[in-house]
Amino acid sequence: MSARTHRLANGLTVAVEPMAGVETVAVGLYADVGARSEPKGLSGLAHMVEHMVFKGAGARSAKQIAESIEDKGGSLNAWTARDQTVFQARALADDLALGTELIADLVRNPHLDGEELERERQVVLAELGEARDTPDDIIFDHLQAAAYPGQQLGEAVLGDEASIAAIDVPALRSWIAEQYRPDGLVLAAAGKVDEDALLALAERLFGDMTSGAPPASVPATFGGGTHHDRRRFDQLHVALAHAGVGHTHPDLHALSLFGSALGGGMSSRLFQQVREERGLAYSIYSWVQPYADTGLFGLYCAAARADAAEALALSRTVLAQTAETLSQEELDRARAQAKAGLLMGLESVASRADHLARQIQIHGRIVPPGETVAQLDAVTVAQARAAGAAALGSAEALATVGGKLAQVA
Repeated sequence: MSARTHRLANGLTVAVEPMAGVETVAVGLYADVGARSEPKGLSGLAHMVEHMVFKGAGARSAKQIAESIEDKGGSLNAWTARDQTVFQARALADDLALGTELIADLVRNPHLDGEELERERQVVLAELGEARDTPDDIIFDHLQAAAYPGQQLGEAVLGDEASIAAIDVPALRSWIAEQYRPDGLVLAAAGKVDEDALLALAERLFGDMTSGAPPASVPATFGGGTHHDRRRFDQLHVALAHAGVGHTHPDLHALSLFGSALGGGMSSRLFQQVREERGLAYSIYSWVQPYADTGLFGLYCAAARADAAEALALSRTVLAQTAETLSQEELDRARAQAKAGLLMGLESVASRADHLARQIQIHGRIVPPGETVAQLDAVTVAQARAAGAAALGSAEALATVGGKLAQVA
């Protein structure tokens, strides 16, 4: 069955995709705002709001919110990214209304109690501490800071001790009122879902929201720089990035395929040359992260401290060589992996709902998977090489965790 979209009078978009052969549904409210839209000095605000709405909303306490969905065998979850915040329910098909009502309460009727905020502040600080104790997690925050110095896009989603301490109840309420506006919201559902029933729920629960759009985020510019975390761990973790491209840039698919050939799997050049042939690292891969107006193209490597500098030097060499000598065979393999990843990822109701909303937020419409496959098929070796070379020609951001990066002899 095909996906369909509707738009309420106040601007909120509703997307629905019934799926045959399933008995469950995923429904989510997707806000087109995240950590990059936070006020200066209040990094972590979007994430704190996501936490706090679960502490009580509508007529339910925190415990009652959890019990109401889990009594039915379902689940309620949320997450915050730099450019998106999501509230999603998974449930049996008959409980679509319950899941949607809970989401509406979280976003529209949270209690936001001051005492609960003080308790939850400690929870978020514990989460921050856990992230800092996980080198292959925190290194990407360090890399983001190096790539976008002095910009909100370079700030950590969790914030830091000072910014978390500065968040108060008025800031939480202001964020919800200013950022969760109908023009920036998508209610998406996939699975065993009735289109008319979802539309009726959307009108009842969100139709009276005042029209409007969230404030535009400040454009970001890739800067490049370094961020070294000298704490000692058993391994030295290294991440580097060059300027990539945004979600709608015509070179995004070419760069993504180049990145996959470079370091997207066990057959990739980085894995084969750095790990298999030289034994310099256990974990190594490349990745592409687009945003609306900019993006990152990078690689990550974890190696013994004595080998890390050599692994990084070899990785830089492999990156440059791939931009010059990427083969048709490598491109075809990367293309097959990309198409399989896209189509396999759409087989669950939750990922299908995520896909619907993200396509609308990025492109203003639902892009059929077949259209994306055709775009991947159209990428040539020359285009993939050029996309890699363009990224390599930009400045470099470098982050390390785990000790001092020695010089290669």
